[in-house]
Amino acid sequence: MRIIANETISSRVLDELRARGHDVLSVKESMRGAKDPEVLSRGQAEQRVVVSHDKDFGELAFRFGLPAECGIVLFRLAGDTPEADHRRIVEVLEARVDWTGHFSVVDDEKIRVRPLPSASAGGHSSSDS
Repeated sequence: MRIIANETISSRVLDELRARGHDVLSVKESMRGAKDPEVLSRGQAEQRVVVSHDKDFGELAFRFGLPAECGIVLFRLAGDTPEADHRRIVEVLEARVDWTGHFSVVDDEKIRVRPLPSASAGGHSSSDS
């Protein structure tokens, strides 16, 4: 999977995803200080799923209509332990292959998937896992 991980994603998660063969671009490592629209634009240009804890990406896609067909996965985890959160992020990202074209919100219990507003995402219905 091709991923662009926002600065809020820990290096432990990045390392684990890379060890599992994923192509991970880290904003923290190569785009430090980049604004969210720039991160989303890069994800779109390179066909990378945007992974973040920052809910601003949903606003950029839905309210401001910025192109986001690359897909956005927003993690809203309780933070009981860093290890549990890291494990949840990696497991969830590997559990699905349909992130592209969707805005997904992941918490400790479920995954909510909703189509992004675009022609390529049209016709999909949202689902819960």
